[in-house]
Amino acid sequence: MENADGRSITRALVLHPDITGNPDRRDAGYALDEAVALAAALPGLQVVGAEVIRLKKPQPGKLFGTGKVEELAARIKADEVELVLVDGPVTPVQQRNLEKEWSVKLLDRTGLILEIFSDRAATREGVLQVEMAALSYQRTRLVRAWTHLERQRGGLGFVGGPGETQIEADRRAIDDQLVRLKRQLEKVVKTRALHRAARAKVPFPIVALVGYTNAGKSTIFNRLTGADVLAKDMLFATLDPTMRLAKLPSGRPAILSDTVGFISDLPTQLVAAFRATLEEVLAADIILHVRDISHPQTEEQREDVLSVLSDLGVGQDRRMIEVWNKIDRLPPEAQEPLRTAAERREDTIVTSALTDDGLSTLLPIVEAALDEGRRQERLDIPHDDGRKRAWLYEQGVVTNEDETEDGWRLDVSWSAIQAARFAQL
Repeated sequence: MENADGRSITRALVLHPDITGNPDRRDAGYALDEAVALAAALPGLQVVGAEVIRLKKPQPGKLFGTGKVEELAARIKADEVELVLVDGPVTPVQQRNLEKEWSVKLLDRTGLILEIFSDRAATREGVLQVEMAALSYQRTRLVRAWTHLERQRGGLGFVGGPGETQIEADRRAIDDQLVRLKRQLEKVVKTRALHRAARAKVPFPIVALVGYTNAGKSTIFNRLTGADVLAKDMLFATLDPTMRLAKLPSGRPAILSDTVGFISDLPTQLVAAFRATLEEVLAADIILHVRDISHPQTEEQREDVLSVLSDLGVGQDRRMIEVWNKIDRLPPEAQEPLRTAAERREDTIVTSALTDDGLSTLLPIVEAALDEGRRQERLDIPHDDGRKRAWLYEQGVVTNEDETEDGWRLDVSWSAIQAARFAQL
């Protein structure tokens, strides 16, 4: 089947296993909606059905009970389903058995997210990270389909000695490829580190936008910077971080960084693979946590984001401003209590990136936060270190200057972050 653009369309069925024995299980209805949105984020997929399947515990062989497997087989055949997406972990054995039973391709949540990331990765680093994550995942999918060593192959020592099975050869080939990719990635990460070090010397504060996927980060980023980053109502519309200059109300510039959206149950391979991408957050002076305040599970999404930030090493000392976005999606009677609640909280602002509601006050709040905690200091700078003097003036922190025999004596009013940056010059 093809769409209007001539692209092949794959008919997909989305299943969310609701494990009733799991104390940490999410609301099944919202989880299914998110899984369908994930599927919609992958080009060429047409979701023809979605279902929550309640289980006391997963069955080791086929995940679902025999009766349910047969019932789903009939549905898959009747609806001409070509791909089944299971919103949760599926073991290699379960995947192999279900694919054989249903005669279709099956992807679990990790596999689907990897497919989306692979489709979206734009930078060299993003592509390499996705390839590494996919290989790590593929390595766990190598299923021993035989019990004896029928598929032995001999050879020279460097290809594997006698008795090596095909699965061991495949695993070694993947490991070799992972080593190659890791070397390439290290080079790219070094280049990024150099760029980041160069930015640290540029006298501009960094503001990072973070949030659950599809919270509206990219739309806000575009409004504040005039950039044209992909901003669509779909999950993972932005994958690689994008950085642009924005002007603060005083006229001084700041660097805004748009980051990949977070999501609950992010595959462990991707948490590791995208750590370098999210390192931009570690360098930020201010973090804007953009929330879809209209989402029924906005509080749970908030906890997911804070958990990932904690894993990245972003401590409580980092200044964070919560941006309650998509207020326009709520009825007027629900908007007012939220606006009142935001006014009572420190570092919280209500916005609608779609209608520009509240965005005019966002940058003034950011600048005020950047200027908080300023302290007065006196610095002596020698004549041969004019670069440091120029940096201080570019920062706009100099309140007085006197020339001395050896150089300049400057009085500055600056933040702790600016003082730390100055020390690195």
